[in-house]
Amino acid sequence: MDYVDRIKKIKSERKITNDMLSDMTGIPLGTLSKILAGISDSPKLSNILSICNALGCSLDYIVSGVERNDNNYTLEDGEIRLIENYRRLDAHGRELCALVVDKELQRVIGSEYAEKGKAKVLSSEELRRRVEESQEGAHLGKRPIMLYDLPVSAGIGEFLDESRGEEIYIAQNSRTAEADFALKISGDSMEPKYKNGDILLVSECDSVEVGEPAIFMLDGDGFFKIYGGDRLISLNKNYGDIMLKDFQSVWCGGRVIGKLRRR
Repeated sequence: MDYVDRIKKIKSERKITNDMLSDMTGIPLGTLSKILAGISDSPKLSNILSICNALGCSLDYIVSGVERNDNNYTLEDGEIRLIENYRRLDAHGRELCALVVDKELQRVIGSEYAEKGKAKVLSSEELRRRVEESQEGAHLGKRPIMLYDLPVSAGIGEFLDESRGEEIYIAQNSRTAEADFALKISGDSMEPKYKNGDILLVSECDSVEVGEPAIFMLDGDGFFKIYGGDRLISLNKNYGDIMLKDFQSVWCGGRVIGKLRRR
């Protein structure tokens, strides 16, 4: 499957017509029809991003077919698989899982054996206390990373002062291995995928490929945008493109590899 096939597949699954997708994206119907017919060999990146936003899928999936889960960077890989499988269960299956988890939690953390070998079921208060005690070692399997407290702007631009920040802990797994630092964003120009207050995980580098989300410094102002070659692109279609030729100093601060899950 190529990117056109993947777009058509999602449209078919959700019963979205070309007319509906045109209204959802703001792309003229004629232009959209050419993209979906494969007539347009080099569709605009902004149009593809608009289609991704309307269909609720990632640019990575449309372009490469690889699913990404950008919202679970605080979870281990095995935990992510469990949650994804849990979401596929019906109400009975979910209820059964909840019962098993509760029982196992008591067995592992809260079970004390009496003389006859029978398990003692702890009170909820005692169970909570022991869980809190076990979380004192919460940094196990995690690693420190710097979170800069002056946010990169996802809106009008804001100076990034890298001398100020705090140390936080993130899960140590294959999804976070490339993260060099974290940044909190503000503004709404990257919605709906990235929201005001989200914390981004950033891999430090001085250049990125077209279509990748990244941090940029333009004449001293910090921006979180999609790199479009000669411009920076917002996911929120209410914001226009930022042309790089209009700035004297253009610097890439790093590739955004995901965001931390909101708690």
